[in-house]
Amino acid sequence: MIVYPNAKINIGLNVIRKRDDGYHELSSVFYPVLDVYDILEILPSDKFTISSSGIEIPGEGNICEKAWKLLDTDFGIGNVKVHLHKLIPIGAGLGGGSSDGAFMLKALNELFDLNINNAQLENYALQLGADCPFFIDNIPKYVQGIGEKMTAIDLDLSAYELKFIFPELHISTAEAYGDITPKIPEPNLLDLINQPIENWKGKIKNDFEKSIFEQHPKLQSIKEQLYKDGAIYAAMSGSGA
Repeated sequence: MIVYPNAKINIGLNVIRKRDDGYHELSSVFYPVLDVYDILEILPSDKFTISSSGIEIPGEGNICEKAWKLLDTDFGIGNVKVHLHKLIPIGAGLGGGSSDGAFMLKALNELFDLNINNAQLENYALQLGADCPFFIDNIPKYVQGIGEKMTAIDLDLSAYELKFIFPELHISTAEAYGDITPKIPEPNLLDLINQPIENWKGKIKNDFEKSIFEQHPKLQSIKEQLYKDGAIYAAMSGSGA
């Protein structure tokens, strides 16, 4: 089986508060971008193996392996052979790793006829990472909490051209959150997202931009240039570059 884990963008990102467990509660709008994707192949096998190509994946372990372990523990699905061809830039705020994990769950569910519903898949996905549950339904949503509270919204950007700038700069989550001061945004992002897109500029904000732009002025220059080139709305996506 071959699936295509797609990217997402954040339209607005507000850090509300830091929890006692170290996680941050946020509000954001997640929007799927179907034509930016990785390629994930899964086949039943006598031995579990996982390999990758494309962009190098840093660190130990792989979210796809973690997803397999969750379902193998509960359903005894057996071993699989996995290959991930990585195309979505890492640390770019596009949710590539989260998408890989969620699509792995969905593919295993289909491959082994497990009949797990989407609500249950979201519970498994949350064990992989805060952004993972979004990719189960994979539709525009207003997201709160640590990513587990999601409300479907009516948002269609298909009439617009989405332009991505990849400055070859990896922003770690720890770096992004390091200088954040949590606060409740006014007005609410859910109210702002329902306004015409022409009204988003200067109103829908990513709280990470202030500190990260100070550390990496190149990113601010890119945003300013996008507006000079005629963008209706420009922003950093998520906590990435």
